[in-house]
Amino acid sequence: MARTSLSILRRLALAFGLAVAATTAPAQGVSYDPPPVQASDPQAASDAGEAAPSRERQRPRRSRAEVRPYLEVAQIVTAELNGGDVFTYTSLAAGVDGRIETRRVHAQASYRYQRNIEWGGNGADQDTHSGLAIVNADIVPGLLQFDAGALAARTGGIGRALGVTPRDSSVEIYSLFAGPTLSTRIGPAALNAAYRIGYVAVDDDTPFGAFRDQYDDAIAHNLSASIGIGPGRLPFGWTLAGGYARSDNGGPFDQRFEGVYVRGDIVLPVGPTLALTAGVGYEDLRADQFDIARDADDLPILTPDGVPIADPSRPRLLTYDIDGLIYDAGLIWRPTPRTELQARAGRRYGGTTILGTFQHRFNRTYGVAAAVFDTVETFGSSIINNISNLPTDFDIVRNPFTGNIGGCAFGADPGAGLCFDQSLQSVRSTSFRARGATILVSGNRGLWSFGAGASYVHRRYARPSDPAFDIFGAVTDESFGLYATLGRELSRTSDLTFDAYASWFDSDLAGFEGIFSIGATATYSRRLLYDRLQLIGALGLYHTSSGANDSIVANGLIGLRYTF
Repeated sequence: MARTSLSILRRLALAFGLAVAATTAPAQGVSYDPPPVQASDPQAASDAGEAAPSRERQRPRRSRAEVRPYLEVAQIVTAELNGGDVFTYTSLAAGVDGRIETRRVHAQASYRYQRNIEWGGNGADQDTHSGLAIVNADIVPGLLQFDAGALAARTGGIGRALGVTPRDSSVEIYSLFAGPTLSTRIGPAALNAAYRIGYVAVDDDTPFGAFRDQYDDAIAHNLSASIGIGPGRLPFGWTLAGGYARSDNGGPFDQRFEGVYVRGDIVLPVGPTLALTAGVGYEDLRADQFDIARDADDLPILTPDGVPIADPSRPRLLTYDIDGLIYDAGLIWRPTPRTELQARAGRRYGGTTILGTFQHRFNRTYGVAAAVFDTVETFGSSIINNISNLPTDFDIVRNPFTGNIGGCAFGADPGAGLCFDQSLQSVRSTSFRARGATILVSGNRGLWSFGAGASYVHRRYARPSDPAFDIFGAVTDESFGLYATLGRELSRTSDLTFDAYASWFDSDLAGFEGIFSIGATATYSRRLLYDRLQLIGALGLYHTSSGANDSIVANGLIGLRYTF
């Protein structure tokens, strides 16, 4: 259901107020990370009980500030190659890219507002906001940090996180998070605690949106704490940890999710590069929502558009209810300072769980990171967790036609970054269990820079078993996404960028046709007038296929940007 610009501005104002006035951190999934215990050498092992240093504390800071606002005008031609229309747009954009870094504060942001004006009257004008921001501040150095972040992104709806063109209807997603992190010592023990609050709002303009799960907005909370001592004083290290997560959706069915866990872990070094780890604990996860309003014959009452109506007067329906013992065991392997593997397997969420991470730096300029994950979360918590894990030094490649953020954000360190498609492929209001894997590789050499990321996710949604709820969407879905970018500096004032993507999405919904998308874009830019004026040219080709629906779209752009 589309909303007015004023409604969107009110949402953003509310979200900004929450982010600034609260104090907060990642999101709402109740996944638990293993204790950060070093096992690569005896000294590192003895220091493992230290509070884990933040990504900023590991890097010396020098004060600098760079804020570059800009205005841009461009002409866009988009053509449907298999018998469709040709549209011409004038694109007007205003944005800012900035970075502020001091001894105690690191902030980076990229924001862009774009309006596409269609010439012929056959296509709709579009207004889009897109951006990414992250802030880290040492409030009390060595003791208290504050983090905040924001995301504004655009997708093409279910299964279309990548490859949105100017002619597509879209789903606009806005998110903010903020919160403090405490890290200190109590004698030989390290004490860590964090709280995060996040807000997510969705504006869905895609056709037939009424027949899908309607996501309005949500507020998510996440609180975690741990205390532990690393190996050294004892042959093993230990950690006691606990966490609480809650998410409240603002939609008509008032979906709520709550989760709490407590657990203990030990880490036993068995060699200079290898340690064994095991943990056991208890968790309680619960989700519920309003029932559908029903008539005298107990049949669902629908709007004229076929949308079910919520009935707050009926007892709430339990959609997820798991509590009991959780346990896992695994290893931590660090054969070199540049390589780390962590793997764990056990029981959680009522079944087997497998987790793992791998990081390797080939040299100073190339790196790779991979992860296997298993978590119970909501759409809102997934988005907020993504933003909170964003490196503070990041690079993004925008789509030149829509201004939207590309599939991944790559960090300044090789192998650092994250991809957004795993969270954006499916916008649903119910909680779900997500299992999958991600891999990201990035680096640079001389005049070249590159980055690539891939992800696979299988989601199982928690919803009432009543067939009346089938209208809200599938019970399970899965997606695969691949995004890559390659840049080349042609001279001091010109550069060329290629980016490409491929994605696949499918679900068990009756009659649903899987969605496959693939596309590529080439962008050339040349800076003039002391780098203030920039000439931009771009070509793009995008293909989307879903059953009998097949679309091939070609885009072309020529534009000018002035940077102040």
